[in-house]
Amino acid sequence: MREFLIKNGYHFFSQTDTEVIPNLIHYYYTKETLEDNKFLRAVQAAVHDLKGSYAIEVISSLCPDKMVVVRKDSPLVIGKGSNENFIASDIPAILSYTKDFYLLDDYEYAVITKEQVQFFDSTLKEHQKSTKNIEWDATAAEKNGYADYMLKEIHEQPTAILETIGSRLKLEEKTHFEDLTITSAYLQTLSKICIVACGTAMHAGLVGKDAIEKLCQIPVEVNIASEFRYCNPIIGEKTLCIYISQSGETADTLAALKLAKEKGAKTLAISNVVGSSITREADYTIYTHAGPEIAVASTKAYTSQVILLNILAIYFAELLGSYDSAKLEELKADILSLPSKIENVLHEKTQIEEIAKKIYTEHDMYFIGRGTDYHVAMEGSLKLKEISYIHSEAYAAGELKHGTIALIENGITVVGVLTNPVLTPKTISNLQEVVSRGAKTLIVTNQNLRNTNFDFTISIPKVNNLVSPILSVIPLQLLAYYISKNKGLDVDKPRNLAKSVTVE
Repeated sequence: MREFLIKNGYHFFSQTDTEVIPNLIHYYYTKETLEDNKFLRAVQAAVHDLKGSYAIEVISSLCPDKMVVVRKDSPLVIGKGSNENFIASDIPAILSYTKDFYLLDDYEYAVITKEQVQFFDSTLKEHQKSTKNIEWDATAAEKNGYADYMLKEIHEQPTAILETIGSRLKLEEKTHFEDLTITSAYLQTLSKICIVACGTAMHAGLVGKDAIEKLCQIPVEVNIASEFRYCNPIIGEKTLCIYISQSGETADTLAALKLAKEKGAKTLAISNVVGSSITREADYTIYTHAGPEIAVASTKAYTSQVILLNILAIYFAELLGSYDSAKLEELKADILSLPSKIENVLHEKTQIEEIAKKIYTEHDMYFIGRGTDYHVAMEGSLKLKEISYIHSEAYAAGELKHGTIALIENGITVVGVLTNPVLTPKTISNLQEVVSRGAKTLIVTNQNLRNTNFDFTISIPKVNNLVSPILSVIPLQLLAYYISKNKGLDVDKPRNLAKSVTVE
């Protein structure tokens, strides 16, 4: 396209591919013979030449009072105001101006002036579109006295979890999801459930796998979305695919969802953003209701996803009658107690801040655990990498002696997560191996550990092992936060990362 435009007299000032688009639009604009909607038709002609994903806003001195927007696979929202309208890639960006939003579909065009918004399909046939009211409080997207959004969002987790639980879960009542019409008969036909996600959401999916398999006796696979798309997954009518994305716009997750639908599987989306692309594409949707999350490194979205997956597992188990009802009531009670227990963990943040001061200069750190604790170790390691730029890895504790213990050297810090009483003695044994090789140890546990020689121990309240990740991850979130602050880094906007990953 660049070569074509150069041949037609256009000059380029950079190497960026985006610069091709306005020149291409101008080319088609000069070729249009009809004046009616000339600007819009020029944009449409240019879009027909584009491949890949995009969200485009076009403004021009030739049409100074309007702009044209179109999207494919990338997020774009239109905010409706009074004698003013807005566009953004995400709702929180313009939440302080409006709570009424138009949600654009792929290949759908909008012509926006300050007075109105007109919508056109891919053939430029005009149609009407209704707004969706977003109930997020605009102040939720502000720091409210906290030094950083991440710290604020860590402290918002008790409230976020309460909102996620909502009216769905009550003691001595059947679990309830509005608009989720999955039946016991359908669940009994399933040969497996696939959970598909990326990054932190995938770690939440691993915890969800533990809950669904234990409570429902249905095999669960957890897949990285970018791998799932290309591995020719064996799925069909007897597969339920669950897709997790905080933004609901994650490109790989969205593409994986479309693939599952092509293969005949039912799809269920878990997202934090009402009306996001993934929720409009899926057969079923449930929302975390965690409120806007601004910091790039996810905290409250992760814990809300874990809670929601546990509630979903309980819901399925009640439909199937697959788990002891008394034990389900105990699990419900533990979930309902989590907000106050999280508050107790947050009250101990000074201890974590002091630990961070002693280890923030390190270049390598390792996280270990077994079972669900290993999944938490993976998330703790990712948080550290994201915002502190310290090289970090998470390992299943039993794998240390199979090669990775060669990385342990004098003075390095190993973080151990120990919340499962059945597995704790085994993990302690693994930790003693790294101690004997000169490593410093930081332990997050709800167990009474005796006669241990660990350097730092952070205690958390006891809770059912299926939801213990909610409590054990919080010290790791705070540890990553305080290490990053000690290094003088931008906690909320780490280098090279974006909040919504909208490209492969």
